[in-house]
Amino acid sequence: MTGRLMPWPGTLVDDARASDGPATDAAPEDAALGPRLERAVDACDAPDVVFAVSRRGGRTIRSGGTAPPPPVPRPELRYELGSASKTFTGLLLTRLIQHGRLSGGEPAVACLAPGRAAGPAPVTLAHLVTHTAGLPSLPRDFFVRALPAWRTNPYARYPAPYVIDAFLRHRPRHRPGTRWHYSNFGVAVLGHAVAAVTATDWDELVAAQVLRPLALSETGPRPLGHGVDAVGHGKDGRTAVPAFDAGGFPAAGALRATPRDLLTFLEAHLDPPHGPLADALLSVRTPVLRRGLGHRHVHTVAWFRHPTGGGPMYFHGGATMGQQAFIGFRPDTGTALAALCTRRFRAGDPFVATAYSLLAEGLEE
Repeated sequence: MTGRLMPWPGTLVDDARASDGPATDAAPEDAALGPRLERAVDACDAPDVVFAVSRRGGRTIRSGGTAPPPPVPRPELRYELGSASKTFTGLLLTRLIQHGRLSGGEPAVACLAPGRAAGPAPVTLAHLVTHTAGLPSLPRDFFVRALPAWRTNPYARYPAPYVIDAFLRHRPRHRPGTRWHYSNFGVAVLGHAVAAVTATDWDELVAAQVLRPLALSETGPRPLGHGVDAVGHGKDGRTAVPAFDAGGFPAAGALRATPRDLLTFLEAHLDPPHGPLADALLSVRTPVLRRGLGHRHVHTVAWFRHPTGGGPMYFHGGATMGQQAFIGFRPDTGTALAALCTRRFRAGDPFVATAYSLLAEGLEE
């Protein structure tokens, strides 16, 4: 799929029920949204489901599921975000660029193997975050190494040294920056490259640069257990699966968060607070890539961007072996939505479509 890169500061030129009832939160609830979110919960056949919405300063959360309510209420559990973690990684990179610690144009090879020649058309950090590095979705040998744990934790069998080595050995089929191909591999490499050049582990880097400044105390890359983390289930909705281990792909999918923290994260994008992240939060809305027929598909450095009747909506989905997430926001309506569930859905199941439709429709009365 060909694409056209757009200017990005410093670099780019070219998815009988048990109900928990209403959740309480510090902000006032939007009573008109309750029935719509309850219907959304009911539409998703999963052990645990949460739909959380922030609109014009009010928060409304509804939850339920096919399983009995857990000891810890569903809205208070931490859920695996999978690829929705990439929105945090994109914000992290943008902040580091705006603070002058990176430009985005650094060749990833130079970050990971100092002294090694980058070549005439190197893969840069900007290419990695925008999925234009010419990398496949996963390293070529990933499936062979992951196969023994394919139904439990395949990523755990492919740790960071394997990711880095696979990148250093890879030869892109296309010149970086000319084609778009969604790549967990690429964003994983980005995380390792940024960690190397800043001499800071990715876990600490994202915590220091994104999580703590936004007061996201219920978000992190490691499972805490002890009833704090939601338990994922397979496609049958009954078989529990182990907590997700991202292995060497933390920047591409390791984060866990509560619905409350996700609304805080999304609200910051709607109305960036004064402080060190304000400019970065606005910058990640900016289109940096258009692709497809007539360049209809628009991407920012962290989000998929689709048009609506009133303005653009920004969103990202994610899935692990046993959970799914969908997060997004619409500046024109002041609306943010986080949808989470503990089942790995098949293609065509309603979770992502329900969440997307709620945000696209604007959730107006």
